[in-house]
Amino acid sequence: MGQCYGKNISVAEGGYGERHRRTPLHPVNGGAAASTRKGSAASTPVHPSSATPLHPSCATPSAWPSPGPPGSASPLPPGIAPSPARSTPRRFFRRPFPPPSPAKHIKAALAKRLGPPKPKEGPIPEDGGEEVERPLDKSFGYGKNFGAKYELGKEVGRGHFGHTCLATAKKGEHKGQLVAVKIISKAKMTTAISIEDVRREVKILKALSGHKHLVKFYDACEDALNVYIIMELCEGGELLDRILSRGGKYTEEDAKAIVVQILNVVAFSHLQGVVHRDLKPENFLFTSRAENATMKLIDFGLSDFIRPDERLNDIVGSAYYVAPEVLHRSYSVEADMWSIGVITYILLCGSRPFWARTESGIFRSVLRADPNFDDSPWPAVSPEAKDFVKRLLNKDYRKRMTAAQALTHPWLQDEQRQIPLDVLIYKLVKSYLHATPLKRTALKALSKALPKDVLLYLRLQFKLLEPSEDGLVSLENFQMALMQNATEAMKESKVPDILKLMEPLLYRRMDFEEFCAAAISPYQFEPLEGWEQIASTAFEYFEKEGNRVISIEELVQEWNLPTAHSIVQDWIRQSDGKLSFLGFTKFLHGVTIRSSNMRCR
Repeated sequence: MGQCYGKNISVAEGGYGERHRRTPLHPVNGGAAASTRKGSAASTPVHPSSATPLHPSCATPSAWPSPGPPGSASPLPPGIAPSPARSTPRRFFRRPFPPPSPAKHIKAALAKRLGPPKPKEGPIPEDGGEEVERPLDKSFGYGKNFGAKYELGKEVGRGHFGHTCLATAKKGEHKGQLVAVKIISKAKMTTAISIEDVRREVKILKALSGHKHLVKFYDACEDALNVYIIMELCEGGELLDRILSRGGKYTEEDAKAIVVQILNVVAFSHLQGVVHRDLKPENFLFTSRAENATMKLIDFGLSDFIRPDERLNDIVGSAYYVAPEVLHRSYSVEADMWSIGVITYILLCGSRPFWARTESGIFRSVLRADPNFDDSPWPAVSPEAKDFVKRLLNKDYRKRMTAAQALTHPWLQDEQRQIPLDVLIYKLVKSYLHATPLKRTALKALSKALPKDVLLYLRLQFKLLEPSEDGLVSLENFQMALMQNATEAMKESKVPDILKLMEPLLYRRMDFEEFCAAAISPYQFEPLEGWEQIASTAFEYFEKEGNRVISIEELVQEWNLPTAHSIVQDWIRQSDGKLSFLGFTKFLHGVTIRSSNMRCR
């Protein structure tokens, strides 16, 4: 692994997600990278080379033409020539990273999204047997007065579908202000999927715009040739450029400031039911060149709405930042947390945690390799920082922290910081309300042994529900807290529907002690160094307060297991017919115990 270094390049010379869009990471459904989710358009994959920095001198001129069909008028002002394509800045690492060679399956997946190449000219069939293909509807319903409202300036970035330009607003509330305009060519929208990608990107930008760490959306326009997405101009450069300008890494204190901003905007997006799917240093821009400038998340071209209990299956993202479960084609918002773990690793040491020279090698590394925490500078990095990264780079997505949880991790802990509402709370409380009495008892026992940072997180989440004077919360509290954070995106992703499954709270209320039992995920405790002690302490409470005689048949029915009772023989003590320590841990959502501790008590 090599240290990052190279010259600093302004984001005004490239950004807003237009440099590396619409190329597949990996085939889906026999080479087509289209989503198979019912009722949802596919998202657009990105080629792994977009995450492979090389030296600028190695860059080749772009072969991509300007937007619009041949012979059409260019949307650029006279005298402005198209700039070459700029994917992830090509800079030296200590070890050369040649881009992966194109593979046939990647070309097949790209053809699925962008359409097959035009057929060669030939005789027109005379039998009339071929079905006439219906023309695609490329009308988006956006304003048609782009030229009257904005004056285009120089081009600052170029991608597969189009390019990004500076522009000056000629009228309206932003009159005289410089803005960024992403220009997407309609000529390159050759499939229904590519058209839906653009619609969804605009919808997400419009729905989420307003968060202090998310690029502001101003307007969307169209004409016969292009779609124009008008956004806030961020002139401070990319996070990647700042990492490189610092010689490849940040100090821990400076890294914390970056990670906190990333976590805040990602927690907001996840609460709204939006998964970004392409988090990386290139997609974070600074508003100015000041050292303490605010950082903003850009490029929602790969993002999608996701329902609370939904799993996505289209393989998209940038190879070095893609989560293992994405490659397994079953993932949710936890995939973004893996990407944040990769970014934090890079911030702290300047190297990628997973590296290979080929696309397949990158994927193998992500799936099988463990990050290196032994080489310099890791011995000098604090244990809290290393633990933070490890808890995000866990290959089991169930064991990762959420963005809100990560903000209360000991490495980032700040009692003055406001913590965002966590949608995971709603999912866990829903499951608790529908659990059996024995399982609820086991969770209550576990809640008696929680680490301090987990208790802090739960207290802050409980406070966001605004409990009544007697310290109780009801379904109304959960509903009110959710609606206070609601946007149009939340309605699109059906997040409020989760409240319907929490109806048991209509007839009861919950105190903080029970909330702690309901709002914890046992999976997240297993990777902790003190997990054995936590489980042991919890089991002692369980023995005193809720362990009872249970038959093998009841346990099999509870877990919906096959009739092979040998699976659960060790879960019940022969001495008294009660759950053993192993049975208790298995009862907690199937938490695995390290082999050295897999013993009955």
